[in-house]
Amino acid sequence: MSRLAIEPLNAAFGARITGLDLTSDLSDEEIEAIRTAIDTWSFLCFPDQPMTDEAQLAFTRRLGEPEAEHVALGTTGEVVLFGTVGNIAADGSQQGSTHTRTHYQKGNRLWHSDSSFRRVPSFVSITHAYEVPGEGGATEFASMRNAYAKLPPEMQAMIDPLHAIHDYVFSRTQVAPVDPNHAASLPPIENRLVRTNPGNGLKNYYVGSHARSIVGWTGIESRRLLDDLLERATVPENTYAHQWQAGETVIWDNRCLLHRGTRYDADRWRRRMRQTRVAGTGPTLEE
Repeated sequence: MSRLAIEPLNAAFGARITGLDLTSDLSDEEIEAIRTAIDTWSFLCFPDQPMTDEAQLAFTRRLGEPEAEHVALGTTGEVVLFGTVGNIAADGSQQGSTHTRTHYQKGNRLWHSDSSFRRVPSFVSITHAYEVPGEGGATEFASMRNAYAKLPPEMQAMIDPLHAIHDYVFSRTQVAPVDPNHAASLPPIENRLVRTNPGNGLKNYYVGSHARSIVGWTGIESRRLLDDLLERATVPENTYAHQWQAGETVIWDNRCLLHRGTRYDADRWRRRMRQTRVAGTGPTLEE
């Protein structure tokens, strides 16, 4: 593993990793080193990767079970293991700002953790950038681990035993309608409000736009706490804005990071990124 070079990207979290080709036949030791880096840094950027869909899926499987894309699964029952982030259709055509799919993706501008609304939420998202806008289109990340560590001890003790309801329809209907079949496939689920990384024992709280309410609390009390925790997590000193470069592959830990997309001119620029996800090992209530 001497050829692996790690460069911190941010004082709070994140690393740029060179010396490793993710499309190659990685050894078990290299995969374990990547897992350790995920636990340590939460966000990993691998520049200059000769990625293809086939290679990305093979790499995804090395980290765990690929997660089926929930929109296709919920609306049609089809199991699709890739999602396309951006405004480029499968035939290569550009979808402008008024296109239905472009409008739907505005939901990604809310702070969220991928698949926190599923019974088994996501472990990591793996995204490869093929085309990126010349202006705008950064993705912002925030560490709920760092935010938890900065809480007063009495507040940590108060939130540690709580559970939160995560609800996809609650969050996404703020920006666009949700197909009835899709909505029916994703009933609200219960998650631990505080999670512990099994590799290093570090804790983080688990919130975001999908977190609707606290179990056993009123709506007003729930929103007061959840909004406060989100605000604490997303202060500027706890965030990192990633300006995408074509050819890089990025892995982020959905267990402890929030992220949101930023605006770009979809009528002017092309943006095409391919994303896979690795499912978690089970429901958070069993952690």
